[in-house]
Amino acid sequence: MVLLGGITSLPEIAVSGSAALNGNAELSVNNLLGGFTMQVTVLALADAAIRRGALTYAVPDPITLLQGVLGILLIALTVIGIASGDVGFAGAGAWTWAIAAVFIFSLRIVARAEGRPSWKVVGEPPSPKIGQEDPASTSGTLRLALSTFAAAIVILGAGYVLSMTGERLAERSGLGDSFFGAVFTAVSTSLPEISTVLAAVRLGRYVMAVSDIFGTNLFDIGVIFIADLLYPGGPILNQPGPFAIVAGLMGIVVTAIYLVGLIERRDRDVAGIGLDSFVVLAAYIGGVAVLYTLR
Repeated sequence: MVLLGGITSLPEIAVSGSAALNGNAELSVNNLLGGFTMQVTVLALADAAIRRGALTYAVPDPITLLQGVLGILLIALTVIGIASGDVGFAGAGAWTWAIAAVFIFSLRIVARAEGRPSWKVVGEPPSPKIGQEDPASTSGTLRLALSTFAAAIVILGAGYVLSMTGERLAERSGLGDSFFGAVFTAVSTSLPEISTVLAAVRLGRYVMAVSDIFGTNLFDIGVIFIADLLYPGGPILNQPGPFAIVAGLMGIVVTAIYLVGLIERRDRDVAGIGLDSFVVLAAYIGGVAVLYTLR
């Protein structure tokens, strides 16, 4: 959640931070909300890639449930702030200060719960055999740390370049900053999640894959506070309208679908892909169609 989630959130920080600094609140906020939904949909792509049955059945760690619920709480606060309007307070909006506080609380409660689950997992599926050697067994800690840091710098640099081109493409395409940010820019900034999640599931690290996505989503909503501090036109949540509300609700819907699968853990599969993954893909495609009509 912290390492992968924090690093793969760097493109969102670059794009939304730059857009906010340039006064483009619609692109900044909708990139984060659209990225939230797209990143959950990445789990469906991973489920389709491994085709070993429902991914949610193979994730027995209750910590993922906590991460998912906290993500829903954060994005719900964001939607409420957009719908009700925000007021300035100490350089940002009151709602974004609340979001920042809940984000910090979320990291703390997840850290405290890690390794001390209050629920006992019954019928845990056996871990698949990994066909390749674990990189950690052949590389020193310092080398791994330097490689991770280098990858983070590359990801952040690519996010900055994307922030420069995203606004121009949104203008030239005629799709508008809101739709372009929620769909196309969100897909682009989700590429690090796609690569890390696919790598994790191929290694059989299913809990890591889900925690990466849910952790990234916590960080993405937390970035709204940074964007608000950088935005020169008052509370940033006052700028997006109904479009951003629908984009946020889409994130709640797809996360809730996977939480049902994680709790029930008897999810049926079709051709080796979990039924909940099919529902998430359908919900995402339908949501994008609705957003297109609101652009």
